[in-house]
Parts: sequence; structure tokens; C-alpha cells
Amino acid sequence: MEISRKKLREEVLKRIKYVQTCVLARELCLLVRSNRAVLEPKDVQEICLSISKLCKEAGCEEPSELCRKAAEAIGAGDEAKYLELCAQSCKKCGEARRPTPKKATYVA
Repeated sequence: MEISRKKLREEVLKRIKYVQTCVLARELCLLVRSNRAVLEPKDVQEICLSISKLCKEAGCEEPSELCRKAAEAIGAGDEAKYLELCAQSCKKCGEARRPTPKKATYVA
């Protein structure tokens, strides 16, 4: 019984980490991309750097680096490059493996 509880705990903690990093990063990225017309370049740059850190924390080095480069591009005023790098980062992020939810396990 203790083994199944321990295993379930590990799965829940893994899922929580995924939500704290990957899900949050994707939601923030979507908000920035869909509202960039009303955001200042410094806002976008700051948020992209934050998203980059979330990706890195999740172990997603390539999306993290692409997002960091997108932040640099927007800081330099190159919106076309920013959009290209951001799109690549989102695509790579979408390719990341998501933890598969298990069927509900009863733990007494």
C-alpha cells in the first residue's frame, strides 16, 4: 500500500512541476503573442525572459534559448525576428513530452 502511495505522490509532484513550468510558460507566451499590440517592447522582453527561465527550469533548453533570443530581438527593435523566434520556441515547446495522466488511483 505504501508503494502505491509513494508512486502516486511522485506522479502528482511531477504533474505539479509541469503545470508550474510548461503550462504557465505556454499560457504567458499566448497572452504576450495575442496582446503584443498593447504591450510595450520592454514588457514583452521582460515576460519573454521570464518564460525562458520557466522553460529552462523544466529542462527544455532549446525553447528556453529561442525565447531568450526572442527577448533580445524585441529589445533591439526587430519585431520580425522576435515573431520568428517566438514561433519556433512555441513549436519546440509543443513538441515537449507531457506527463501522461494516469487513471485515478485509490489511496486509503
